[in-house]
Amino acid sequence: MPDLRPVFFVIGLMVSALGVLMLVPVGVDYLYKDNSWQAFLISAILTTLIGGIMVFAARTEDRNLRARGAFVLTTFSWIALAFFAAVPLYLSPIGVGLIDALFESVSGITTTGSTVFTGLDDMPKGVLIWRSLLQWIGGVGIIVTAMAILPMLKVGGMQLFRLESSDMSEKILPKAASIAAAIGLIYLVLTVLCAIGYALVGMSGFDAVAHAMTTIATGGYSTSDASIGGFMDNGADLVCIAFMLAGALPFGVYLMAVRGNARSAVMDSQMRAFLLVITGLIAVVTIFLWGSSDLPRLEGLRLAAFNTISVVTGTGFATADYNAWGPFAVAAFFCFMFIGGCAGSTACSIKIFRYQVAFEALRSYLFRMPRPNAVAPMRYNGGPLPETVVYSVMGFFFLFFACFAVGAVALSMTGLDPITAWSASATAIANVGPGLGDVIGPAGNFESLPTISKWILMAGMLLGRLEIITALVLLTPSFWRA
Repeated sequence: MPDLRPVFFVIGLMVSALGVLMLVPVGVDYLYKDNSWQAFLISAILTTLIGGIMVFAARTEDRNLRARGAFVLTTFSWIALAFFAAVPLYLSPIGVGLIDALFESVSGITTTGSTVFTGLDDMPKGVLIWRSLLQWIGGVGIIVTAMAILPMLKVGGMQLFRLESSDMSEKILPKAASIAAAIGLIYLVLTVLCAIGYALVGMSGFDAVAHAMTTIATGGYSTSDASIGGFMDNGADLVCIAFMLAGALPFGVYLMAVRGNARSAVMDSQMRAFLLVITGLIAVVTIFLWGSSDLPRLEGLRLAAFNTISVVTGTGFATADYNAWGPFAVAAFFCFMFIGGCAGSTACSIKIFRYQVAFEALRSYLFRMPRPNAVAPMRYNGGPLPETVVYSVMGFFFLFFACFAVGAVALSMTGLDPITAWSASATAIANVGPGLGDVIGPAGNFESLPTISKWILMAGMLLGRLEIITALVLLTPSFWRA
């Protein structure tokens, strides 16, 4: 069994940091004279204290984190943060139960954006900013995980994105820390630029900051029940489009550009494929809207672009109820949930690079079928594509859709109608946010779902954000053998 003291030491540090972060809503509530500050102050003290105890109890001179420890850390850190982040929501005066508080917390930290809250326009500002903060730290957390840890663990083909050579027996944490520092700065700059953009189109300072955090994180939490639709009169949706795309692009590309390697950044095949796919999908939805409605051409393009980008990137903001656009739109947006953004971004779902790897493997296979002795080397981004990456990606595809199907069947057994059950499973495992239908569509929320359904969806959100294999490997007995 692996030595887990370094794992719990790091989790303790993260929990303590989360406790300190809870002081932000305390200050916001004081500034706006709202009444949820006591809940956040009590939670901050409790969370920081428990995190400190974990750090003290797990202290060890050997803080090297090996591969098996990284699997445990990646999974249990997200679970621990989601649990402690729910405490102030439960204690706050908004009157939500423990399960709903935990659902909102898991949805926030995984940047899914599914919500059980209503009446957001009148909710205490501390609660609203806490929801945005959860998505913001979840967004940067998954970038660091995807760029520093998952490539070393060879999860789902992520080894393609190893930034520098590293011996698996060496320390993982210092590497993650150095990447986190660089990524954190880029992430902060993009957030500030997004907030400025929102402010310039008329959002209040509070709304601009709150939405900037959830836009860059491609999370989708809003301060209004109308989502971005409540702010689009002055063009907030146009600002949102730009920064949803920015959050869905690989942050490794930003790193290359900052380091002066702009040409390599522009030539990144994953980024170009993503932009090509998103442009094609917007064109299809726009043409459909032009032909099936009386919307002005510019408004049709605007609605199609925003909602397509929102669903593909997994952000989950909405400016219209696309369920009302007809069967084609419902089917299209359901499929869009399974696309995702780029690896190494805040976006979710399967991600573009895995489709590229799968199509390259299919091309090679079809080429060799009539020519058994032919050589058809597979390539990705200008370099050779190892078969181990192909196997890893195909394994991810299988597990992703298997978990989706199991989740959908399980939700159906809780009494949900087919559209709600299947779209809820999809939106959870793909970390998109809204589902389809009248209950959980962009005009609804998840509050009315049975408790057991919420537990199933929470498991799906965590599985999706952890790239599935990272969590499922912990269930194998061989993992825990010395």
